[in-house]
Amino acid sequence: MEAQFFRFLKIVGVGFKARAESEGRLLFLKLGYSHEVELAVPPAVRVFCFKPNVICCTGIDKQRVHQFAAAVRSCKPPEVYKGKGIMYVDEVIKKKQGKKSK
Repeated sequence: MEAQFFRFLKIVGVGFKARAESEGRLLFLKLGYSHEVELAVPPAVRVFCFKPNVICCTGIDKQRVHQFAAAVRSCKPPEVYKGKGIMYVDEVIKKKQGKKSK
């Protein structure tokens, strides 16, 4: 019996989206940079995009799944002022207060 491990990532931000290609072997991310970020998915991991803003990393090896999910997140970690970026679904981002205007 093989245990499947999942890691769901949520992309927050206007115009930010992800798409998986070639049977979950490639992940393309539009993250507001001048280029699209292209990630090659390791062999032990599969990637699905249910919506343009929800990525699911799945596989048999928990460490590889979580490591790849962390690599995806590091492309655009969540930002503390507006809460934009790539975060885990179960993650809570503490928002900071911006500059106070008089």
